[in-house]
Amino acid sequence: MTEALGLSGNSSYLQSEHPASLYLALDGRLTRFPDRDVALLWDEERGWAAAVETHSGADLIVVAYLGHHVLPPPALVAGWVARLFQGISVGSIRPVRLRSADADDDLAGQLIAFGRTGLTSTTRSA
Repeated sequence: MTEALGLSGNSSYLQSEHPASLYLALDGRLTRFPDRDVALLWDEERGWAAAVETHSGADLIVVAYLGHHVLPPPALVAGWVARLFQGISVGSIRPVRLRSADADDDLAGQLIAFGRTGLTSTTRSA
């Protein structure tokens, strides 16, 4: 994922325990929020969301949900992010529940595969 987004360095945080979640700091600013840092968030029920930091730095304001498969291909996420940075309104502002956190599926296996191919070695697990 970090390669697809052109990111480097220690810009991510993965919580692998239930409920799994991920935070990726992004480079650049959104047109609508020129004075706020931007991040990608992922959780096992809603998938990917784009968020901006608040001025206090403690909270995040979600500005769009991808609303696709819970773990879509990195290229799809990167294209969505590129459109967001271009000022194109994409995704949903309402959270879409893509799966239940207690679903009996192979999300754990998908996360392992994603972690091997999608994140950098500097990602930290909680």
